[in-house]
Amino acid sequence: MIQLCFEGIGYKVFMIVIVHRLYMELPTRLAEMLVGSEGPSRQKAARLVVDLARTAGADSFVEVNDSHVSGVSVITGGHGLRRFLADLSGGGKVTIPTTLNSAGCDKRRMKEMDIAYPDFLEQQFEIIHAYQSIGVDSTLSCTPYDRGVEQQSGIASWAESNAVAFTNSWTDLITNRESGLSALATAFTGYAPLWGLHLPENRVPNIVVNVECDLQTLSDWSVLGDWIGKQVKPDWDLPYGPMPYISGIPDRVSFAQKKALTAAAANYGCPMLWAEGLTKTPDISAIENTLVFTEEDLSSRYEDLSPKGRVDLVVIGCPQASLEEIRITASAVRARAEMGLKISDERLWLFTSSHNYELAEADGSIGILEESGAVVLQDTCPEVTPYNREHYNHLMTNSLKAEHYLTSGLNKMPTSVGTIEDCVSHAFDSTLCQGEVPMLSAKVQPQHATSKTYQSGECSISGSGLDSQEDWIVEGSAMVSDVAITYLGYVNRDSGVVEEPGHPLDGRAIKDTILIYPKGSGSTVAPYVLMGLIYTGFGPKAIVNRDVCSLTLPACSLLNVPYAHGFEQDPCQEVNDGDHVRLERKDGVVKLTVLKRVEE
Repeated sequence: MIQLCFEGIGYKVFMIVIVHRLYMELPTRLAEMLVGSEGPSRQKAARLVVDLARTAGADSFVEVNDSHVSGVSVITGGHGLRRFLADLSGGGKVTIPTTLNSAGCDKRRMKEMDIAYPDFLEQQFEIIHAYQSIGVDSTLSCTPYDRGVEQQSGIASWAESNAVAFTNSWTDLITNRESGLSALATAFTGYAPLWGLHLPENRVPNIVVNVECDLQTLSDWSVLGDWIGKQVKPDWDLPYGPMPYISGIPDRVSFAQKKALTAAAANYGCPMLWAEGLTKTPDISAIENTLVFTEEDLSSRYEDLSPKGRVDLVVIGCPQASLEEIRITASAVRARAEMGLKISDERLWLFTSSHNYELAEADGSIGILEESGAVVLQDTCPEVTPYNREHYNHLMTNSLKAEHYLTSGLNKMPTSVGTIEDCVSHAFDSTLCQGEVPMLSAKVQPQHATSKTYQSGECSISGSGLDSQEDWIVEGSAMVSDVAITYLGYVNRDSGVVEEPGHPLDGRAIKDTILIYPKGSGSTVAPYVLMGLIYTGFGPKAIVNRDVCSLTLPACSLLNVPYAHGFEQDPCQEVNDGDHVRLERKDGVVKLTVLKRVEE
């Protein structure tokens, strides 16, 4: 065992290290970081990595090749991100190559973007500079796999949902679905818990999807990915998220089609998928959850998502457009430009990475787009841009990933979907869809269906806490759901009110509650939203998760919010919403006791 008695180390930290050395294989350097030998920033990161390992039941760690960190735009990370990064500044640098997700604007095109958000550019520079100061490469791309990384293998720690799904599905690079905080902790330490998708036994499909229609356009693939996520029921046992095996699709699929499929599936927590004839064939004989995607499903989704009123702006490139997508868009634009037509009022915005911008500029695609009146944006993405609502209140896109987040609480904007050809048509001709701007309507989402039933009688169940936390006792009203919570977009970052139509907790504030739910879902930036609410006093008293949740645990670990998990019975079912409960941690064991049942 290494020498642990560093000067100034408290007894609690010392005992944490001893406990972990007894129960798991803790690398020597990680143990040294844990007790502060490499500074406070790496100590915090090491504590989070070890907390995640214990929560996940990992008994060892894996060295990670590279990391990709999410949480860059002012409107996604918000106050929680800025304050956290300020705390990290000057406290050490990342130890492995680490890239950065897309920002909320293109600093070169601020006039065209017309962002009506006080001090937005200054705050955005503050965030990017803070990342750069700790050694993160500010690539500002949400598609790290679109730079040749698809040829790599090994272990990564990526915190961008579409990138996680793409790389696990189509490449030999393996990553768990990390949060922005857990990926950053790995970037600082170079280690991640060996668990989840790192282990071959967990990389198995849990849904079979039979496709019984032709998929022709990129948006067809996007609709399929989103449709799969929408069919998932709360009572399906999917500990690592929906992981479908898809049959009935073509045996030749382009890079952009793969990207469209996995990006949309990632809306609902899908970390990887399999495709007949395109990936290795897994054993699907024991899978009970089966879905069939028909021509009617495809056409009805297009009908539901087609523009019903005036379109203010067309956005393409979510995730950031690949070279293939740029060329398809440029081709559609050129066909109209050669007839003497021009896009008026800069009604078409195409988002891409700086890497792909350079490639498209070299082949002439950027020139075609810009000469026709389109705005080509680098370093940002449609979902993380704050649109000026005096001008833009109804968007059209070819991406179900964009539609998912643009209609959420992040922008709360009516968004229609069509093919790239349809999008370009609307960009050129604003009269294609007349009438008032449509109102944002609630979505019918099967995954929001609750299976909770009223519970009576006594209830006292035991679970686990976080090793980094001291013992604590918390009492209060339980806010309970058996449906996952999506913090980014569906929880108001200022008030803490759940704003997710159809969700059992819609319209309710999480402030000062003992919040009980299965796990976090959606964007990997969720911890920063939760941290912001905790910083400002609008967060919960304590959080209980049923499943291992890398989106919730990091915020609780770093800000010392009482956290519990791993209960012997499902707390989401055993406790009623509104019950008065006591949550007590003692010697690492957490007991959840119902003191008074709410009336039925």
